[in-house]
Amino acid sequence: MAETIEIESIQTINPATGEEIKAYPKMTNEQMDDAIRRCHEAYLEWRLKSPEERAKIIGAIGEKLQERKEDLKELMTREMGKLLKQGEQELELCSAICKWTAENGPDNLKSEERELPNGGKGIITHSPIGVIYGIQPWNFPCYQVIRYAVANLMAGNGVLLKHAESVTGSGLLLEQLFSEAGVPKHLFTVLIIDHDQSDKVIDHELVRGVTLTGSPDAGRIIAQKAGEKLKKTVLELGSNDAYLVLEDADVDRAVKYCVQGRIYNNGETCVAAKRFVVTDKVYDKFRDAFVKQMKAVTYGDPTGDDAQIGPMARKDLREKLHEQVEESVKNGAKILCGGEVPDGRGYYYPATVLEDVKPGQPAYEDELFGPVASLIRAKDDEDAMRIANDSRFGLGGGIFSENKEKAVELATQYFDTGMVFINGFGLAQPNMPFGGVKNSGYGREHGGFGLKEFVNEKAVMVMN
Repeated sequence: MAETIEIESIQTINPATGEEIKAYPKMTNEQMDDAIRRCHEAYLEWRLKSPEERAKIIGAIGEKLQERKEDLKELMTREMGKLLKQGEQELELCSAICKWTAENGPDNLKSEERELPNGGKGIITHSPIGVIYGIQPWNFPCYQVIRYAVANLMAGNGVLLKHAESVTGSGLLLEQLFSEAGVPKHLFTVLIIDHDQSDKVIDHELVRGVTLTGSPDAGRIIAQKAGEKLKKTVLELGSNDAYLVLEDADVDRAVKYCVQGRIYNNGETCVAAKRFVVTDKVYDKFRDAFVKQMKAVTYGDPTGDDAQIGPMARKDLREKLHEQVEESVKNGAKILCGGEVPDGRGYYYPATVLEDVKPGQPAYEDELFGPVASLIRAKDDEDAMRIANDSRFGLGGGIFSENKEKAVELATQYFDTGMVFINGFGLAQPNMPFGGVKNSGYGREHGGFGLKEFVNEKAVMVMN
């Protein structure tokens, strides 16, 4: 009797029920190597296409995202638990990114001419470099992919994707959609692999750059592995964004957007409102109204119309979040609402508010990736800015103030972070740079900046 060889697989789980959705067989090392080589071969032809030709296909990807919107948002909800309506918003953003890139990419990538000191002519090209490897998380299954893939395809590169295991189906559906939009075969390829295999992809001679969205620990590992091979990286590593409520803030407006910023996408967003630094003058008023609204936040079936937050994406993520809450309480924080793991199936966690948050607590120091808000009292506006910058992270942040000129000055001159939202909460914008500083990583995406992260700024000098 012949020996049976068991092929390892990846299982996706519905976080609302805990039940398995589907199993996907992992690639062998040989299949993975073949996929990389085919992507490189496709790149060798794609790089010769004009930016205008590439732009047509990028635009078609945006159109396909709308055509397949129902399929995509339903699958994202099943795989990671986001509300259906927020899945639709994610896809609208993805289509807008494709549209902006298609319309602006060719101009951004145009060669430049400069006079040389000896009277000759200099030409600067933004030339593609090859295959770019993206390691992406689960919280925005479509956006995280579109963000780097569309920019690199527009630049003329080939693209590999290792998506988070829990959203494998979403990655494969995007691969199918890209093909339907006219992306050449193998140019965008999903790799169904494990972490050890991922290291081999970084090492591969045909892979020229690596981009990761993940934790700071993952970023250090990826940057080290890529750096050993002298390969460029772009890293987006999360944050514990501070939203400042200054003495002259419209408190009602601040409460509205701070609640929205904390619970959006079930609280599982990198650039989200997490620490709420409120000046003493308006602290009590803000706290009372904020807690009232957070208490009213309902959790439940993400496919229904009643819930404001769905389940967390995985059981282990809920366990980690609850441990961070308990550790913060052990070190002096106080729970004003929520903070208990519900009974029943599904990985739900209630909207939670912690008060008396101070240095040394996870709620102050770390990223709480779920619907948990940290309230921090500041003496005044200056103290609020100090507390906001008292973090090893620096992705996003917010300022609420009726004095917009002052808020802009604080944002531009003092806030040590990559993005600042004034008098509101926001996510990415297609025409604005996205990225952070400090332990939130480096490199930028969107707004034309991502188009040039993985290109060769080539100098061609024509002498007289």
